[in-house]
Amino acid sequence: MVLVVTAPARARYADLIADMHRHRKQVFVDRFGWELPVTEDGLEVDQFDTEAAVYLLAVGPDRRLIGSLRLLPSTGPHLLGDIFPRLCDTGVPRSEGVWEVSRFCTDPALKDPRLARKLLLVALVEFALLHEVFRFTCVTHLLGLQQLIGIGWDARPLGPPQADGDETIGALAIDITPETLRLLRRQAGFSGPVLQWEVRDAA
Repeated sequence: MVLVVTAPARARYADLIADMHRHRKQVFVDRFGWELPVTEDGLEVDQFDTEAAVYLLAVGPDRRLIGSLRLLPSTGPHLLGDIFPRLCDTGVPRSEGVWEVSRFCTDPALKDPRLARKLLLVALVEFALLHEVFRFTCVTHLLGLQQLIGIGWDARPLGPPQADGDETIGALAIDITPETLRLLRRQAGFSGPVLQWEVRDAA
């Protein structure tokens, strides 16, 4: 299942949130070599981990974190709008129905991360349809761009990929419809929802 954790619920899920930031450090800093802020406790936390951030946390049967991602409304500060607007040929998409996806991450200790990825992708679309989000944007490296476009949903570049240090990065827009959810559930082999709304009890 995948938990939706908003700001009021973070204290309730403090251990899972800490594991998320720890996984992010292990993946993005240790593995990919990105220059990102790291706390003394070994957690990757940046300026966009604000009260506005919504986290999707995929957990296994033992309630351990197996994957996570961050969602931010495009109407406020976010990675594409504040750091990488140059990746968009015609301006950064901004509206109440456009959100950014970032820090998509699976537990680096997993031998097979495919289930975690499937859960997060399906949960992402479920979240969108429940919250009238019709488009996601994201910034990722070249391989990530190819993988996201290869899923088969309505994904298109917002501009040509550009050099960023030793990497090539680009921005995507992903349009979401009910058919998107049917497609991803079919690909994942899921017959029903994966989102878990326990966070409502914590508000």
